[in-house]
Amino acid sequence: MHSIPILKFQSEHLKVTEKQLRQQLAAMFRIAVLNDWHEAVANHFSVAVSDDGKQFLINPKWRHFSRIRASDLVLLDADDPNTMSRDDAPDPTAWAIHGRLHATTPAARCVLHVHSPYATALACLADPSIKPIDQNTARFFNRVAIDFEFGGMADDDSETTRIANALADKKALIMANHGILVTGTTIHEAFDRLYHLERSCRTLVLAYSTNQKLKILSDDIAEKTAQQWEQYEESSYAHFEEMRAMLDFNEPDYRD
Repeated sequence: MHSIPILKFQSEHLKVTEKQLRQQLAAMFRIAVLNDWHEAVANHFSVAVSDDGKQFLINPKWRHFSRIRASDLVLLDADDPNTMSRDDAPDPTAWAIHGRLHATTPAARCVLHVHSPYATALACLADPSIKPIDQNTARFFNRVAIDFEFGGMADDDSETTRIANALADKKALIMANHGILVTGTTIHEAFDRLYHLERSCRTLVLAYSTNQKLKILSDDIAEKTAQQWEQYEESSYAHFEEMRAMLDFNEPDYRD
């Protein structure tokens, strides 16, 4: 098992090789399985490898997350009109959502889209907003976008344009009747955001299940807590690397 250094998120830590990104993203798929965020052979994760964000790695079509290795990831170009004619073409919904975001949103270096259980349950409510009832849910106070529409599987321009517009400048999106999507400048950041978003949705769904009135934090306290989270970004690096350390011991083939 490798040691986990405590590092600051400075620019030099964002300069990683394609090989390193492949191994990090492959680890992300395995971690998703450990957390029960996966769904059959659906859902997709991607990470940009070029400076402009348009060249990106993504999971191959219909491969179970538990089997994905670094060498399995497919390198795509968001500007390539012939992508879906390739022998290794991705799932149409993967290309529609991730291709669109990487083409238009260079700050979204990593994009994670899942139908995780509690977030999807919350997304199916008439009011899917995340109420600040503890420090995890408060992390997302005024920081989550909601797409209230659903037009079927996101495999056409109108659907993906709406999703991209709904996300706007936010880094997390609740997709009504669908699931969630998060972005990050690194895989570490996006993973930690996804983890805490699903955790927050779980807390809310469990609280709703008691049929008692929620004790919602004041706007001032919720905003203060959200800002405190933003000063705590180093933890996302350690969180992801701790998860990778477990994989290095139990499932080291993700690096292959």
